[in-house]
Amino acid sequence: MGFDLALHADQFTPGGSALAVKFGAKSADHLEASTEREISLLANSDTIAVALPGASIGLGCAFTPARKILDQGGALAIASDWNPGSAPMGDLLVQASVLATFEKLSTAEVFAGLTFRAAAALGLEDRGKLKVGQLADFILFPTSDYQDILYHQGKMKPTTVWKRGAKV
Repeated sequence: MGFDLALHADQFTPGGSALAVKFGAKSADHLEASTEREISLLANSDTIAVALPGASIGLGCAFTPARKILDQGGALAIASDWNPGSAPMGDLLVQASVLATFEKLSTAEVFAGLTFRAAAALGLEDRGKLKVGQLADFILFPTSDYQDILYHQGKMKPTTVWKRGAKV
């Protein structure tokens, strides 16, 4: 029917991400149970792997194998999965900071996962990057070093927000 696909995949058992790749899904979300096979399939496809660290924290299970996905050339987005059943925290910066620590992700890798790769997973190619022709949605933090944002594990909050290039 022409809908974009996003699959809830590999949260407790592997296999769902293989379906996501087979059917050309925009994203495969969760991936906590992904094995080397699923990681390889995702890394060699256009499907965005979406880590949902809030679910891992809320359920006490493994994190998405983010480091392995990136090392094999996959595209990794990071989202909160904010829901009352398994991920009630909702603070994406805290979750991304924890994922970065456990999966040994750089600050740049995390910000890519929170911005343009997350936009791509949603089919929103007109945002996620600060460049001419893109929507200018961005936030400003009270620091002169972007690495401080994750270092403070969610405690540092944005001080200014721009939406479509206008300060709000």
